[in-house]
Amino acid sequence: MSISIPRGTQDILPGEIAKWQAIESKARELCEKYQYQEIRTPIFEHTDLFLRGVGDTTDIVQKEMYTFTDKGGRSLTLRPEGTASTVRAYVEKKMFGLPNQPVKLYYMGPMFRYERPQAGRFRQFVQFGIEALGSNDPAIDAEVISLAMNLYKEMGLKKLKLIINSLGDKESRDAHRNALINHFSPRIGEFCKDCQSRLEKNPLRILDCKVDREHELMKTAPSIMDFLNESSKHYFEKLQTYLTRLEIPFVVDPNLVRGLDYYNHTAFEIMSDAEGFGAITTLCGGGRYNGLAEEFGGPQTPGIGFALSIERFIAALAAEGVEITTDGGIDCYLAALGEDAKDYTVGLLHQLRMAGFSAERDYQDRKIKAQFKSADRMNAKFVAILGDDELKNKIITLKNMSTGEQREIELDLFVQTFKEIQL
Repeated sequence: MSISIPRGTQDILPGEIAKWQAIESKARELCEKYQYQEIRTPIFEHTDLFLRGVGDTTDIVQKEMYTFTDKGGRSLTLRPEGTASTVRAYVEKKMFGLPNQPVKLYYMGPMFRYERPQAGRFRQFVQFGIEALGSNDPAIDAEVISLAMNLYKEMGLKKLKLIINSLGDKESRDAHRNALINHFSPRIGEFCKDCQSRLEKNPLRILDCKVDREHELMKTAPSIMDFLNESSKHYFEKLQTYLTRLEIPFVVDPNLVRGLDYYNHTAFEIMSDAEGFGAITTLCGGGRYNGLAEEFGGPQTPGIGFALSIERFIAALAAEGVEITTDGGIDCYLAALGEDAKDYTVGLLHQLRMAGFSAERDYQDRKIKAQFKSADRMNAKFVAILGDDELKNKIITLKNMSTGEQREIELDLFVQTFKEIQL
């Protein structure tokens, strides 16, 4: 019986994985420049973490989580996102007591959501995200956005669009929340069941509904901009000033929401404007959350972060026709002719690798011509040819595959001579 891969997952094969590695390497490089440090959290957590950290009115919690009961009767969930786990670790490990504040963290790893698979969207996917915890300065908001934008740009994407909005502070949010309830209540029966359940719990989530987005009340819903108090307006103006100084173009969209109760002030998304990218254009989403650490028993801690999907990143690169340069090939291929020569190359191959070179030999007992073809497929810079006669005479022939030049080298001095050639 054949067994196939589960729906919504993928095998990333050699060759294709080079694109992933290039993005991951660039992300780590930028995080080092911005002074974000890596954190690794469990792939599964107690379900309650996500109920409280993501929100029980969200689609993620209501419809998409992979939840199971372990042998001890505990409810556990494969992580659907990275923020809740990161903030849980921040509180549990008392990182709020570290001398360097804010605490700036990044994560990269698989997440799991049970949703309909489509282009660039999977049930197991890889997220890269950052979290900055401990600062109320809008400059850190601008920094977080800058890191995300620079990652996309440095990988070659050009057709990007940054959307920002302010959700205001708690006072502004409460006023907006009451206005939304009053606006939708008279006709809430015309909306889907999800929206009906969200009316009292989290009416902001109604604005993000995909089912009822064309309903006329959506178009006339009260805007958060009409409820921002002076401090919230000042915060948002500061953010826009900083983004302008960083030369990052942006568009203000009052309809952009982050539906969790603890989100406030900055919300943003980065979208792809590339032709043919697809109906879902969002590449990255983020926002400021003040209150999440308290949900997990920690002190009052402001925070902001973003998360992006590597799969959608790769899809955007393909839509813009951006090619990622992959490995330039191996340094040396050892081609052997004769049993004694083949035996000798086992040790010689090890010496080359221990000297810091990428090297390979034949393991299929192929003829010398087939070994050269294998070297070509591996894009070998040099091929070292050793036969039984050469072994007896303690010499080896080195061929430069780009120029065709050949030279004989004393076998005992081969690795040292090869080092000198590379300098």
